[in-house]
Amino acid sequence: MQGITRLIAAFSAAALIAGPAAAQAPAEQKADEVPSPQQAERERAAAQPGNNAPVWKEVRSGQPNYTSIPGRETDVLIQPGARFPGQSHFSTAGEAWRQFRNGVVTFYGGWLVVLVLVAILAFYFAKGPVKLHEPPTGRLMLRFTDFERIVHWSTAISFCILAVSGLVMLFGKHLLLPLIGATLFAWLTMLGKNLHNFVAPFFIVSVVVMVIIWLRDNLPRAVDLQWLNPAKVWGFFAHSEHIPSGRFNGGEKIWFWAGVLGLSIVMAWSGLVLLFPNFDQTRAAMQDAWVWHASAAMLYICASLGHIYMGTIGVEGAYGNMRNGYTDETWAKEHHELWYLEHKGDRRVGGTGGAVPAGAPHMKENA
Repeated sequence: MQGITRLIAAFSAAALIAGPAAAQAPAEQKADEVPSPQQAERERAAAQPGNNAPVWKEVRSGQPNYTSIPGRETDVLIQPGARFPGQSHFSTAGEAWRQFRNGVVTFYGGWLVVLVLVAILAFYFAKGPVKLHEPPTGRLMLRFTDFERIVHWSTAISFCILAVSGLVMLFGKHLLLPLIGATLFAWLTMLGKNLHNFVAPFFIVSVVVMVIIWLRDNLPRAVDLQWLNPAKVWGFFAHSEHIPSGRFNGGEKIWFWAGVLGLSIVMAWSGLVLLFPNFDQTRAAMQDAWVWHASAAMLYICASLGHIYMGTIGVEGAYGNMRNGYTDETWAKEHHELWYLEHKGDRRVGGTGGAVPAGAPHMKENA
């Protein structure tokens, strides 16, 4: 019995002696090895509890990680760094886009709309509308057919809905929320968002039809260059000086090609990218599309304000043309002389002479 006791004591003593050496040997052998990320994370958590900087650094790196949800970028939690125009530092792409939206676009876009409105009002009260030099004759010419007016008003009304709803979504947080409160603002914003989404395709179709029916009448002519002459344009607006033109003048043709066609293409392309994210666009593609969409929208709205002004109170008698489809001979002769002469049959401008050509807009007496 005593022998067994002495044997156990000997083994215990050997273990106590060999234990520190055995524990020290693996550490010495692994001293030169690089610890795994998991081991380094455990050591960091033990040494610096509460410090999540390394975790967020890895998240912001944009490196893909494991996810059970299929799709593009579903394995990237946060976009990597980026910088939008007007920003002096890099940040996560989502944050950079948010700052660009609430900073550059909101500030400059908002002031651009305000300045255009102020300029139009100032000009109207200073100079007034462009007036006719001769009294109306009472003889009316068909300027726009029913179909043309339907297409125009469909485009105009849908554009106004898109413009107002877009302005509410962009500036409402800064202008409307403090005035009407969170509940009403939330309802108004949701209404605007749904109107924007569902009216947009209707606007696109209307623009396509408008371009088709008026493309021929908006082809450039040599006489249109007068609308690029600042002296001529100023004389028209300030002193109602006559500038000969066809069915549409040079200013209207610039609006047609740059606005109705050019800006509409940008708006439609970027809007469809935003409207249908189910086609698996990346977040960067959506952000870029929004930048194009919002920038083009600000220009479109400002240009349309000028067009609306000219078609309503800016030019005497212009609104009735699109409302009723007919215009007085005096108005046609003073604002679109070449078009007037063409449909009066003047050979000098391509008319047939004598009777009005077949299919040309007809005339009627104003009762």
